[in-house]
Amino acid sequence: MRSLIIFALALAPLASGVSAQDADVGRALYHTHCATCHGLEGRGDGPMSGVLTVKPVNLTELAAANGGVFPLERVVMRIDGRDPLVSHGSPMPVYGDYFARSFDVPIKAPSGQPVMTSQPVVDLIAYLREIQKSD
Repeated sequence: MRSLIIFALALAPLASGVSAQDADVGRALYHTHCATCHGLEGRGDGPMSGVLTVKPVNLTELAAANGGVFPLERVVMRIDGRDPLVSHGSPMPVYGDYFARSFDVPIKAPSGQPVMTSQPVVDLIAYLREIQKSD
């Protein structure tokens, strides 16, 4: 009986459309893959921003620019490449398939529906949510 309870608890995040998110892992991923353009604090002022044709977006203002709601689905699909940006010259990330290697992890959208993506994207989203400016 005990093993059945443990198994059910292990499956609960999948059933609810919520996956384990680790903002610390997301912070490390951000600093490795995103900070060069978006800056260490996500304000769009990274060392490469001055040479880019299109200035990187201020990632700390994503929710504010979306009526106070973090635009989860749009951000997930930009990161994992399903919604490519012309300004990146290729699907994001320009580092290859790291963030788009699989779409097997659910993350709950504001609508309550799960959005499938990869674990690195889930962790990166957790960090991006942490750095949102609050009014």
